[in-house]
Amino acid sequence: MNWTNKGSGGQGPWGSRPGGGSGNGGGPRRPSDPQPDFNDMLRRSQESFNSMFGGPGSSRSLLLLGLGIGLLWLGSGIYRVNADELGVVQRFGQYHRTTQPGLRYHLPYPIESVQKPSVTRINTVDIGASASQLGQEIYSRSFAEAANFSPLQESQMLTGDSNIVEINFEVQWKINAAEPEKFLFNVRDAAGTVKPVAESAMREVVGQMKLQDILTTEQGNIATRTQAIIQGTLDAYDAGIEVVGVNISKPDVPDEVIESFQDVKKAQQDRETTVNVAQRYRNEIIPKANGDASRMEQEALAYKNQVVNRAKGDSSRFLAVYEEFRQAQDVTRKRIYLETMEQIMQGMQKVIVDEKGSGAGGVVPYLPLRELSPAVGKEKR
Repeated sequence: MNWTNKGSGGQGPWGSRPGGGSGNGGGPRRPSDPQPDFNDMLRRSQESFNSMFGGPGSSRSLLLLGLGIGLLWLGSGIYRVNADELGVVQRFGQYHRTTQPGLRYHLPYPIESVQKPSVTRINTVDIGASASQLGQEIYSRSFAEAANFSPLQESQMLTGDSNIVEINFEVQWKINAAEPEKFLFNVRDAAGTVKPVAESAMREVVGQMKLQDILTTEQGNIATRTQAIIQGTLDAYDAGIEVVGVNISKPDVPDEVIESFQDVKKAQQDRETTVNVAQRYRNEIIPKANGDASRMEQEALAYKNQVVNRAKGDSSRFLAVYEEFRQAQDVTRKRIYLETMEQIMQGMQKVIVDEKGSGAGGVVPYLPLRELSPAVGKEKR
């Protein structure tokens, strides 16, 4: 290739000869060669900038530019609050006011700023060990934490009668529309605050009730009492959270103790059966005993009255006899003697002796017909 040029006197395209040598093209640059002037370049830039604003009417242009920037800055304070939101305005970082839904305005940043929390959205915190929640809990933890994680720590609770019950429940909550600033400024992690408070409240309520009531009829009462305790605790924290409801899934006994629980239930049923049998026997024995006691009391009372009345009669008769005896002692003595002898000798064999009668020694012959009649009857047989 030929690098020579007629107009250049045999120089290359960059002003140097291809062969080098001691000519101008191959030797060092001479002082007469041009060099870049940075001062000149800076001067030309300043002249170009001044040509844009430094001409006629430059003051007016700068004023319009500043006015436009100011209007944009003032216009940045216009904001809209949706129907499900409230506007919480902060002035220099401090709470200033709350605005209702609609088109609103606040002083531009950095004087004022606004946050727009949703006060109608229902949030849910789950306490328990459902399958989906268990997977999320383990996935959100590190390997070491997941290995030691036990969801039963949340759902298993001790009842008032020293039994263990497993309760899974959820707490529904939302931002309190009356004081949203408390939620924004006093609570860093809402779910992390509601969950331990709800678990503590549920344990407090369950610890005051019996297992049988928890498993059967008291679930609505448990939810109501738990919601009241959670709300009271959050209000004490100035959390700005309103508890909407507490939903309890069906409580049950843990699988680890289900056999023991069934044994306990069977023992309780046997106890109730024994108590019922004893109660039935008691109901049979006590009325009978009461009847016998009443009968014996009535008999004793009748015997008492009989003896007392007889004694009173004997006493009256004795007094009457004594009065007659006192008036006619001989007659009375003889009558008493005869009546006494009559009672003594009644039914006895008697021989009557008349001292004045005839016969040997005054004995009256006597034929015992009553004694002979049985003998005669026996001979006839």
